[in-house]
Amino acid sequence: MKQLASITSVRSVRWHLVAKGKMNFSEIAALGLSVSLQPVNLLYAFGGVLIGTVVGVLPGLGPAATLSLLLPISFQMTPTGAIILLAGIYYGCMYGGSTTSILINVPGEAASVVTCLDGYQMALQGRAGPALGIAAIGSFIAGTVGTLLVMLVSPLLANVALRFGPPEFTSLIIMSFMVLTYIVKGSMVKGLMMASIGVFLSTVGLDPVSGSNRFTYNILELMDGIGFPAVIMGLFGISEVLINLEASETRNILRTKIKNIVPTIKDLKSSVAPIFRGSILGFFIGIIPGGGTVLASFMSYGIEKKVSKNPDKFGTGVIEGVAGPEAANNAAAIGHMVPLLSLGIPTSPVIAILLGALMMHGIDPGPMLMVKHADLFWGVIFSMYVGNVMLLMLNLPLVGLWVQFLRIPYSMLFPLILLFCLIGAYSIANSVVDVFIMLLFGVLGYLFRKTDYEGAPLILGLVLGSIFENAFRQSLMLSDGSFLIFFYRPISLLFIVIAIILLVIPIIGWFKKGTSSAQGTSFRMRP
Repeated sequence: MKQLASITSVRSVRWHLVAKGKMNFSEIAALGLSVSLQPVNLLYAFGGVLIGTVVGVLPGLGPAATLSLLLPISFQMTPTGAIILLAGIYYGCMYGGSTTSILINVPGEAASVVTCLDGYQMALQGRAGPALGIAAIGSFIAGTVGTLLVMLVSPLLANVALRFGPPEFTSLIIMSFMVLTYIVKGSMVKGLMMASIGVFLSTVGLDPVSGSNRFTYNILELMDGIGFPAVIMGLFGISEVLINLEASETRNILRTKIKNIVPTIKDLKSSVAPIFRGSILGFFIGIIPGGGTVLASFMSYGIEKKVSKNPDKFGTGVIEGVAGPEAANNAAAIGHMVPLLSLGIPTSPVIAILLGALMMHGIDPGPMLMVKHADLFWGVIFSMYVGNVMLLMLNLPLVGLWVQFLRIPYSMLFPLILLFCLIGAYSIANSVVDVFIMLLFGVLGYLFRKTDYEGAPLILGLVLGSIFENAFRQSLMLSDGSFLIFFYRPISLLFIVIAIILLVIPIIGWFKKGTSSAQGTSFRMRP
């Protein structure tokens, strides 16, 4: 650490630590803090958690739509600053969602659905303050635990980074596509269809080997490919506006005065165990493909109800029913960052957007990220802890302010979102074609959502399609055209096996379901 103290710049800190090949806990902390505590990165973290809190408070917008709207702005920042901002919006939404769940019984974010069960009942009993307070404290502790666990888990994945070649990257991307079967809420077939469309869209533009035009139809703007920001703003931003315009706007805001934000000693004692259980559970669920924040919060609530001495009281306003799920969904949000930054695998629609943001900045997330961009990796991780401190300071004293945002009518909010989308799509490359692409995918996104086709697989296919194509071609060049190269390299074989397992499990489920249905039908047909 004495050597680290003499290093003044972040660049020299990064060079010094990476050149050594390995970093211990104190060196990781020094690097992460040296990046996250820079004034400009502190500003990005504060802006991210502030925007995320507001978005979480406003029902009907959500983190995916917000990240898509702000994606063009992030291109003017450094890659580290951009990811710090976007990640801050993501886990800030987890905080803000609890406010609406407790005060108006409407989750601002899907992960806050469980908080409605006991949080709103506490508010009806005049205990909205302790409910909001324990939600903020639980989220802060979960963020702290999650950050520590990331520091322990991520280096284990970095040890195999230098063993990755084109075959390993090809197999890893194939496994990522199979992960879609667990990300999508509906049909696996629909998810894979959307991913295939995304891969097809990634081929638009110049062929990376021959340089020939592919599907450009002599449109000059398409020679560089279809703009990722325009597609994502359409699929998540414009479609969100169209969907919410259909919904009826009914918000009955609790009028009782919010007091006693700081929980009592009794409330804290009742919440300590649920918070730590939810933090650890949520983090590891977040790492698992398909283990989202919603699943983490529901599982935490179920566990707390199971271990409680009075399970019948859950749903009537017990503070454990708020503390555990709120800790779990925030820890899961941090857990999502491990497969993204370490392997380049997105485990949710929001993480798919973050993956695209990294690639738009010229950074390929994956096993080499921790080696080539150690400052970004650890800077983002430590900024999440700094952001959680900021969120604790924002949420406890400013609850009354967030309540006022609940009174903003949709009729005022959504025209501003539409205007922001139009300006953002045009300003990226000053291209009208990007605006038309955004509007086209906005309509398509609306139709997709009405027919239960999710946009996240399409985004993943669009983002990973070009990487997959290049890695696949390079692999076949190395093997003189033999596909066996994907099977005789151990890491590549492991990813292929996992992909096959992920594909086979739903098929087995379908087969069992079909068999049981057939047996039930034959039983009913008997006289």
